[in-house]
Amino acid sequence: MVHGGMCSSARWSPLWPVLGSRFRVTAMDRRGRGLSGDGTSYTLAAECADVAALAENLSMQQGAPIDVFGHSYGALCALGAAAQSPSVRRLVLYEPPGTTTVSAEWIGRMRDMIDQGQPGRAMFSFLVDVVGMRPGEVELLRDRDVGYDPMPIVERTLVREAEALAAVDVSALAADVVQPVLLLRGSEGPPWAADVTMSLAGTLSAATVATLQYQGHEAVDSAPELIAEYLDRFLSRQR
Repeated sequence: MVHGGMCSSARWSPLWPVLGSRFRVTAMDRRGRGLSGDGTSYTLAAECADVAALAENLSMQQGAPIDVFGHSYGALCALGAAAQSPSVRRLVLYEPPGTTTVSAEWIGRMRDMIDQGQPGRAMFSFLVDVVGMRPGEVELLRDRDVGYDPMPIVERTLVREAEALAAVDVSALAADVVQPVLLLRGSEGPPWAADVTMSLAGTLSAATVATLQYQGHEAVDSAPELIAEYLDRFLSRQR
């Protein structure tokens, strides 16, 4: 599993109880957070290569290609990995972002906030303006113990990932993907999520789209059983 922005592999904690009994599950920390190191420079291509390298390692261990589930920015990393690695057998991508997700003006404001030592304000804007959460929902989230401090992650990664998004060509990233793909989107998700999902559905050669009714961008938290149901149904059917 490949997590999205402003978090670590710990964000999958709602899914562990419902997935652990059905699959062998491995969750990676993307570069710059958790147990993973970081590089001196940053590119989305390097993140895709990270996912591909882990997929190849896990594939060697089990003697067969593996399935990959990516959420948000992590879904882009998984998509790029599948394009370059036969070790990825099937993909489930939950609301990957694209160039319409963030604007140059928003990136500039986030850069200023980070430079001024205000990662909390930047995180709030990310959750409200990009993810589509209500301010009240963000306030409740502040009181929840997520098992890690997201502020250092925000400081290190928010601007660089936003800049990578502003330059990404999602269709080009998907052009060489031949594996079966399940595209998940929430019926209440941000507008950019529907646009990117449907664009990918038209580009990928073997894509299925499923809508998570009454869910937004964070169904991993709000409806983990529903996510697990779609994963189980798609991956079991494709065996």
